[in-house]
Amino acid sequence: MSPAPQRALLVGLSLVVAVLAGCTVGPSQRPPVAVRGETVPPPPSVTATAPAQPSEELPVPEAQHATIPFADCTADTLTALGIGAPATGALRIECGEISVPTDPDQPGLGRSRLGVVQAGAADAPATRPPLLVVGDTGTDPSARHAARLATQVSPEVLARYRLVGLDRRGSGVDALDCAPPVARAALIDADRGAGTDDGLTALLEQARGIVQSCYLLLAGEIGSYRTASTAADIEELRGALGVRRLSAIGVGDGAAALAGWANAHPEAVGRLVLDGPLDPALDQPELSQARAGAAEETFDAFATTCTATGTCPLGPDPRGAVTTLVERLRAQPLATADGRRLTAGITVNALLAALSEPRGWPQLATALGQAVHGDPDALLAMFEPVAGSQGRFDAELATSCNDAHRRLTPPEVGQLAARWSAEYPLFGGTFALRLLACAPWPAAPAGPATGPAAEAPPILVLGTAHDPRAPLAGAKRAADSLRTARFAGWQGSGTGAYPRTPCISGIVDRMLVDGMVPQTGTVCPP
Repeated sequence: MSPAPQRALLVGLSLVVAVLAGCTVGPSQRPPVAVRGETVPPPPSVTATAPAQPSEELPVPEAQHATIPFADCTADTLTALGIGAPATGALRIECGEISVPTDPDQPGLGRSRLGVVQAGAADAPATRPPLLVVGDTGTDPSARHAARLATQVSPEVLARYRLVGLDRRGSGVDALDCAPPVARAALIDADRGAGTDDGLTALLEQARGIVQSCYLLLAGEIGSYRTASTAADIEELRGALGVRRLSAIGVGDGAAALAGWANAHPEAVGRLVLDGPLDPALDQPELSQARAGAAEETFDAFATTCTATGTCPLGPDPRGAVTTLVERLRAQPLATADGRRLTAGITVNALLAALSEPRGWPQLATALGQAVHGDPDALLAMFEPVAGSQGRFDAELATSCNDAHRRLTPPEVGQLAARWSAEYPLFGGTFALRLLACAPWPAAPAGPATGPAAEAPPILVLGTAHDPRAPLAGAKRAADSLRTARFAGWQGSGTGAYPRTPCISGIVDRMLVDGMVPQTGTVCPP
């Protein structure tokens, strides 16, 4: 079967699933969904969306008695997020810090400070139960993620909780900035064109430069930027909030941190939602390969959404337009008036970052269209949160390298780059070359014992069909690894399904507010 009919057949099957899904709530506001290739896992079986009565196993949210000194930061935070007050009413945001062990495995290193944000209804009592939000290092891992979510959740959630955001290691007040700018740029600019022996050797030397510079700054702390440390930070925060059981939402590797915390402290788990967790059994390079495939599928969803408008800045064939742009930039980067350059590597990495947030897809399409016509400014501006001042590149690199246990050699990376570039044309080479960045990184310490969290109350796990950070199949396997998990899938796009769609929002809200959990295998339409 040729690619076009095959893809149309897969899209058709997705629409059939959407029609059959039993949790449709009102008209969908999500973009159209496209899929690519034959590796998309089949959706879970469709079942009822909620039990007949609240689960007696879910703990009742507890009033908090926080010892954290908070100060009002509503105006500054909303301005920084570029958003106004939520439609649900007045919002109060407070900022503070907690002290945590610099490295939970090395007590002699002392303590560090992490930012904490608390957001809720302006008239909420200080004792209103907390709902922790833990973000993904590849999107918005800072405590401000909770403030943004507070502007999007339902009035019922705000009436029940105050959302609490915890900075991930390397963000916020603990922002990590240790890579030499030239070496950082070399890793970002690298794409499949650097897959030659000489190119790999040069890239490895730049990676060594980053490790040496970060080690000089951090010394023994270099291994503390890892998901296992976040799991320990969560337990520290629970104590500072003064609750016996903590309810929480985690996204991406933030969900993985919550899963690790739940396994270590099942008696402390309240109402827990893991939104797009990673497959706990995957190490490199399998994880990067899974993400490369997921990114290709998410790009097809983006392309379908763009062309559906009838005014797509990339024309009728967005994949062809972007592929041509990347090839052109390999030969000749685009320069701005102030001397910055848009390279093929920056373009692919900017695209990867932007695919996680469908609300920004129109802006992404416009920026790509302008680059096609010779103007790189908008695309470079979109990449600023990744590699600009206070960007998340260094923290994401440190976390991903410390979380991975296998280190690959340049020949191994070169072979993967060649193979993945053919299998995943837009993103395969980039994902392969990223593996070389971790090659000289210090050996990772033994990871936390992943396990079933058998004594925890029911845990809700969400998976998204087209998530470039956490493939749907991996989220399903993460649910399978947790004994009390209930899985719900969404046939949409983006990193994190909640609260993007009424169906998922209804499932999550019923659990958080009413203590009702769905039967596992629920499917929500796009």
